[in-house]
Amino acid sequence: MFRKNLFKRSGHASISKVSRRNFLKTGTLATLAGVLASGERIPVASAHPRSTKKVDDPIKSAVIGFGAWGREIASALAEMEDMELTAICDHFPLMLRRAQRSHPSAARVADYNEVLNNPEIQAVFVATPTHLHKDIVIDSLRAGKHVYCEAPLAHTIEDSRAIALAASEADGQIFQGGLLYRTEPQYRSVYGFIRSGALGNIVMARSQWHSKESWRRTSSTNARANELNWRLDDSVSLGLIGEIGIQQIDTSIMMLGELPTAVSGFGGVTFWKDGRTVPDTIQSIFEFPGGEHLMFDATLVSGFDSAYDLLFGNDATVILRDNKAWMFKEVDAPMLGWEVYARKDRFYKETGIALLANATKLDSLGEDPTADDPNAKSPLWHSIKAFADNYNYGPFDPVVNYQRAHDATVVAIKANEAVMSKSRVEIDPSLFVVTG
Repeated sequence: MFRKNLFKRSGHASISKVSRRNFLKTGTLATLAGVLASGERIPVASAHPRSTKKVDDPIKSAVIGFGAWGREIASALAEMEDMELTAICDHFPLMLRRAQRSHPSAARVADYNEVLNNPEIQAVFVATPTHLHKDIVIDSLRAGKHVYCEAPLAHTIEDSRAIALAASEADGQIFQGGLLYRTEPQYRSVYGFIRSGALGNIVMARSQWHSKESWRRTSSTNARANELNWRLDDSVSLGLIGEIGIQQIDTSIMMLGELPTAVSGFGGVTFWKDGRTVPDTIQSIFEFPGGEHLMFDATLVSGFDSAYDLLFGNDATVILRDNKAWMFKEVDAPMLGWEVYARKDRFYKETGIALLANATKLDSLGEDPTADDPNAKSPLWHSIKAFADNYNYGPFDPVVNYQRAHDATVVAIKANEAVMSKSRVEIDPSLFVVTG
């Protein structure tokens, strides 16, 4: 989303750049999954577990907020052997009735304080609307709970900093932000591959998220409809670029090893003209210290070409899509050796070298490694598994600790500011600082 000195870091944690020489010292591609987005290594799973708990005992957990994403979290928890979905909290009775049908063994409560006052519950997953995160997260940390908070942390920098500060002061407690791709195995593997220098000099990045949906929800009462449609309220919502784009923007931050210094944004209500003020289509350009630019666009008007991330280098380009990845080499790029044996897929007039684990083996068995695997775990599942492993084998500094979660939130907030003002906005480095 990981002992005492790790949780009590002050100031802005720099995002270290990994040189090709230093990276290669760490081993072969088989070790890439152990490399964090900061260039650090996490303790291996064979580390000694907490002495006060048997690893076989499931972690008693509660989900606070049973909306669409809260239901996804609850489903992921329910299928994990080392997690127990003990309670579901939502103030809306209909959601609790829905929880009873889908998770009958979990307690159902309307007030999150009941969760915090339950000594058996060890961890909470905060999945409420973004602008409601702050009080719940801070109260949870004060109650001694381990906390997983969805991204973005908050809708204002002040609230995000307050959450991060509380997490930094919570000695011995795990706080993990919900930036999914930093713990997703395919993305982590590609991260190590890119940071090894295989693309040469990265010159730009491009990402997109396209979906045909209105974001508007209906309800039997106007009050409830207003609650459900918080993402269409520009006073509390970070819009497409913050509520959705934060995941892919953070992927580029991870791959480039830098935080952006400025962002230009554009957006408007182009199709869903139902009185909303939050744009249904946006475009943005992020400027990075090394001279690279990330172009990101998102729309609720067209689902064409869905979502993916591209990183362009002078030796090769990588595309990440649907938890799969391919590399497209330039004609003058040096040979990497292993690519001779790798699976190759045709994309119009280009040939992509599959960076998917076991792609060549699957191909030899007559199976299509590009097809969706019904048994594959989602990025959310892997994110929650990282949280559980931290509890069982840690605690150690999470891949998505409070600083990285705050960094991504600041970038999302400033990007939304640029979109709403249709202007260029500089990102003051002091905004990333958690403590004074």
